[in-house]
Amino acid sequence: MVKIIDPLRLHILFVEDDEDDYFLFQELLDEIEGTQFELTWVSSFDAAFHEIQQNQHDVCLCDYQLGARNGIDLLKEKVALGYTIPMIMLTGQDCREIDLEAMQAGAADYLVKGSISPGLLDRSIRYAVNHARTLAALREREEQYMLVAQAANDGLWDWNVQTLEVYFSARWKSMIGYTEQELTASMDEWLDRIHLEDRDRFQAELQAHLQGQTPAFEIQYRIQHKDGLYRWVNSRGLAFRGTEGQVVRIAGSQTDLTHHVALYDQLTGLPSRVLFLEQLKRALSRVKREPNYRFAVLFLDCDRFKVVNDSLGHHIGDRLLVAIAQRLEQLLRPGDVISRLGGDEFAILTENMHSLFEVETIARRLNKELEKPFALEGNTVYTSASIGISFNSETTLNPEDLLRDADNAMYRAKALGKSQYTVFASEMRDRVQSRLQIETDLRAALDRHEFYLHYQPIVSLETGMLRGLEALIRWQHPQKGLISPTEFIPIAEETGLIVPIGDWVLCQACQQLQEWRNAFPGTEFLSVSVNLSRKQLSQPNLATNIQRVLVQNQLSPHNLKLEITETMIMDDEEAAKTILMNLKALGFQIQIDDFGTGYSSLSFLQNFPLNTLKIDRSFVWALDSNTERHEIVQSIVMLAHNLGMTAIAEGVETPEQLQRLRDFKCDLAQGYLLAKPLPTEGVEALLASMRPLPVSVA
Repeated sequence: MVKIIDPLRLHILFVEDDEDDYFLFQELLDEIEGTQFELTWVSSFDAAFHEIQQNQHDVCLCDYQLGARNGIDLLKEKVALGYTIPMIMLTGQDCREIDLEAMQAGAADYLVKGSISPGLLDRSIRYAVNHARTLAALREREEQYMLVAQAANDGLWDWNVQTLEVYFSARWKSMIGYTEQELTASMDEWLDRIHLEDRDRFQAELQAHLQGQTPAFEIQYRIQHKDGLYRWVNSRGLAFRGTEGQVVRIAGSQTDLTHHVALYDQLTGLPSRVLFLEQLKRALSRVKREPNYRFAVLFLDCDRFKVVNDSLGHHIGDRLLVAIAQRLEQLLRPGDVISRLGGDEFAILTENMHSLFEVETIARRLNKELEKPFALEGNTVYTSASIGISFNSETTLNPEDLLRDADNAMYRAKALGKSQYTVFASEMRDRVQSRLQIETDLRAALDRHEFYLHYQPIVSLETGMLRGLEALIRWQHPQKGLISPTEFIPIAEETGLIVPIGDWVLCQACQQLQEWRNAFPGTEFLSVSVNLSRKQLSQPNLATNIQRVLVQNQLSPHNLKLEITETMIMDDEEAAKTILMNLKALGFQIQIDDFGTGYSSLSFLQNFPLNTLKIDRSFVWALDSNTERHEIVQSIVMLAHNLGMTAIAEGVETPEQLQRLRDFKCDLAQGYLLAKPLPTEGVEALLASMRPLPVSVA
């Protein structure tokens, strides 16, 4: 049997006052396979406690040092107030006293930051989460007993199968308009009030349970109220057996479903979304009793339905939906549930699946049948369906998740073309949800002033003196904390939001540079590098906008360096060449970022007005060991010099890399070894000292 399980997804609260440690832990989590992590970073005691109160995280990784109040203080306060999130304590050094104090206070684990590997971090997180979930399961078991007591608010019934007498509680009778003294203790009082269309189904479900074919009795049906109208109710029951296995009595409850306005679709007669979700809930309850039980949800969206509706009218469109519903019902097995969710969307619940192949066979059979023509009032209509498939798994918690997953898979199937089916993968949901949320938040981030800039120094490898700064955008989300540019920049580019964001970066960087030039004499030479996006480069008024920003901040073109990538130019070389020529004519310097990762040729470099080649960090990192990459880096430096350009190496992190770059006569470098990206205050401290940075290797 094919076992289809979603990868585990964990929400982690990371409490740390050092931004570098945040990025380090993010990299460690990225190396853990099979688990998806959503990391929320806060840097203070108060912010951490606020997040704990929101109860939105599975585990907390907390640094011991948090200023005036430490991590153990946070742990004790969390425990005292009854918050159950497991907490792993982090410290910069191995200290047995802190370790014991943390464990006595209730920490799930204790890790020394300098010796944490991805495997150790994975094991620690899994232990903490699993232990917390075990405790939560025990609490849930206690709460279930409370729920049983609350069920008395429903109408209770108890049928003695031997005497044929039925007890109806006062609440049961009042649901259908009768007082406690009315109605006799007869099963006929019940059966005679059930709607004729539901009566046979009711009796069949009841007999199936009495004969031991189902673990419990449960059914939704219509029952006649004293006022003559019908009410939708849900009845549940459980049979009690004697010593020889015979049924002695069956007792249960009845719930009023009147608030579920339309349990059945008025056009097709199929169950509505509400009733379908109830069926999914029932199937999930069965999984709790039978962990290996598997079922599937198929989400169908009719191809070309809008064309039929628009061309032939809504009447024919409705007829087509009825015909589709009838065909689908004929193809399904006994016990399968089909629903019309709305419009031209249908859902199918098919249970007791033993393999993925079974469900795919059903999907192919459905589409093959729907591809046959429909004859509707003299019109021949063709359609098909895009089908998304989702399976229950160990992490499935509610029916809405299953339906949403199948819906996401359906959209993927529709993107592949008509009459296709796709099986859900968790990446679909994550991609859609993350993209939508980030896109929504990005639209407000500028207005809410959530962006800020850090600046990474660019240093001369000959003198060690500061030559420039690269502006790097950061996003401090009010709920999620610091969001990495690798997460939001691609979405900003796809949506076009990168244009206003890029304009903000340009204005902010130029304004800040001018403030520094005014505050620190002798820094007229200083330049700031700003990355241009693909969409910015395609803006016809790009050069004019940049020139306007420089004039507003009293800067000259040599104070601003514009960084672009090889691929941006190669998408449309002619258009890019025209734009770059205009920028060059105005005196701006153009840098090629991530050089070596694209496919540019020598003629490409000769034909474009470029000033600097920026060697990609992947080549720089390989200088520690890979001799082949040594030659590539040396060749790039020589190529830049032969073409009259400057060479910059990015991502310099080790003394070995630095020494080789100096040996190759590389002009400039940036990286954590020299200086990490700095906030405004850090740059000002650097400018105030004007001391050379260490570029020589002892």
